[in-house]
Amino acid sequence: MPAASALRDLLWAVARRVEFQAARLTGKGYGAAIEREVDLTRDALKTEPRLALDIGGNAGDYTACLIQRSPGLEVHVFEPAAVNVAKLRARFGTNETITVVPSAVSSLVGETVLYSNAAGSGLGSLTKRRLDHANIPFEHTETISTIRLEDYWRDVLGGRTIDIVKLDVEGHELDVLNSFGDAIRHTSVIQFEFGGTGIDTKVYLQDFWYFFKDAGFDLYRMSPLGLYPMTSYSERDEHFMFANFVAVRR
Repeated sequence: MPAASALRDLLWAVARRVEFQAARLTGKGYGAAIEREVDLTRDALKTEPRLALDIGGNAGDYTACLIQRSPGLEVHVFEPAAVNVAKLRARFGTNETITVVPSAVSSLVGETVLYSNAAGSGLGSLTKRRLDHANIPFEHTETISTIRLEDYWRDVLGGRTIDIVKLDVEGHELDVLNSFGDAIRHTSVIQFEFGGTGIDTKVYLQDFWYFFKDAGFDLYRMSPLGLYPMTSYSERDEHFMFANFVAVRR
């Protein structure tokens, strides 16, 4: 019946809206501004940071916000795309506390291909994503170098404590974490993204949950209300809309 069909469609629409808003309050689908990300991450640290790593730096907006909040902070920015490396060097070239590392961080050392929809895109990933449904072609490629975080931490950073790590590598965050090795025991706070890229890389929130649980971290999801504590894991937590997480060493 037309009336019954219209009522059903209305109820579905209301249910979808309620579902979206309820999920957002716990951080699912909540895209915080960079300033908000930095502030929540710094709050989780509870002390003034001295050393930070921006892994997947793109054009440097996150790093710029970090040093605005903490002038003099030592930041190492890892970015493989040549066009972005040039932007970073132009932006931070005169700042002696910022080091630009023209490589991707991964679980392997060598060379690989960076895929994206355009040079320097924030969507650049080591996986060729399928985004036809969003009308986004992923045909641009660039050969890049990859390094392991543990090697850099030992050889360049001298095994020092890392206060803040920000991860935004479009689906390969778990690969980066797996490259930490012993450095994970000397890291205080890690902020990372998780969302639709996990569909392409076949990575789930469960993978992060157990990684951080075993490494001695508490896991939180950024939300409009602050850091939402994830005290346990359930399949209901799997959600492929964009979300930011903060892992804090116990």
